[in-house]
Amino acid sequence: MDWLERTANLRQWSRSGVRAPHKPLLFLYALGRFQQDAAGELRYSAVEEDLKRLLAEYGPANRTTPAYPFHHLAGDGVWEVRTDRGAGSPGTGVRELRATGATGRLTAELRTALRREPSLLGRLARALLDLNFPPSLHAELCEAVGLELEPAESGQRPGALRQRDRRMRELVLTAYEYQCAFCGYDGMIGTVPVGLEAAHVRWWAFGGPDEVDNGLCLCSLHHRLFDKGVLGIGDGHRILVSQHFVGRSAAAREQVVALAGRPLTGPQAGVRPVAAAHRSWHAGQVFRGEPRPAGAALDVAVQPVGPA
Repeated sequence: MDWLERTANLRQWSRSGVRAPHKPLLFLYALGRFQQDAAGELRYSAVEEDLKRLLAEYGPANRTTPAYPFHHLAGDGVWEVRTDRGAGSPGTGVRELRATGATGRLTAELRTALRREPSLLGRLARALLDLNFPPSLHAELCEAVGLELEPAESGQRPGALRQRDRRMRELVLTAYEYQCAFCGYDGMIGTVPVGLEAAHVRWWAFGGPDEVDNGLCLCSLHHRLFDKGVLGIGDGHRILVSQHFVGRSAAAREQVVALAGRPLTGPQAGVRPVAAAHRSWHAGQVFRGEPRPAGAALDVAVQPVGPA
C-alpha cells in the first residue's frame, strides 16, 4: 500500500482554492502522538481542546469543530474510531463523541508500516506540510503537534507534488530591490541579503504559481505575520492589518499596527505588481477578520513609573 499517495490524496472539501486543512491537521497531530506513544489512543474529549487550538491557529478563518475531521478522516484509510459500543464513529456530533467515549488512532495497517519503516513517519508529515501549508509555518506546526523530524527528511517528497521553481526567490527579491515590501528592511551581510524572504501570496500548496506577480519580498517577521493572516494586501496595493492583532508594546505598534493603509514598497518600475486574483485569494483564505482603518496606530505616551 502506498501510504504517501494515500496521504497526498486525503479527501477534502474544496472549491475554488478554499482552504480546508481539518484532516491534515488531525493527521499531523496523530503522527506526533504516535511518535511519542505508539500504543496510545486519542480520546476525543481529551484532545478536543488541542485540536480546537490547531484549527483556530492554522485552519480557515471561519469557526469549525474538530469533530468533523475526527469522524471523517476514517474514510481515508489512515484513521480509525472506536466508542464504548465498539468499532465505528458515532458521527460528527460533539456531544455524541464525548458521551460514547470515542477514541481515534492511526489504522492498524499504518501503525505496522510505521513500526517497520520508521522513516515513513517523516515522509508522511512532510507531505502533509507541503500540500497544505507554506514553508514559513512548517517548523512551528511541528512544534505545535509534537513532531520531531530529521533534517534529511525535508528533501523527500511524494511524486505527485509539483516542483518548485528555485529561481523564484531571486526573481522576487530583485523585483523588490532587496527590501521588505511592508517595512522597507534591507539588511545584508556583505553583499548577501539576510532576513529577507520570497513570500507566496497565494500559497504554493493551493495552486499559487512561482511567478513574480504572486510574490512579495518580505522580512522574516512580516513573512510570518502575512502567512498567519495578521497582514494582507488590499485595494491599491495597500497594507491590511487585522483587527484581531493585539500588540501593546511600542515595537508591536511601530512594526505592525502602524502599517495599516500604507502602500507596498515596490516592485520596481516595469515589474508586475501582485495580481488581483492572488490578493483576493489571500484576503479570503488567510487574512483574519476585518482590517484596521488606515492610520490606526496610536502614539501612546509612556507613563512614568513611581512617584513624580
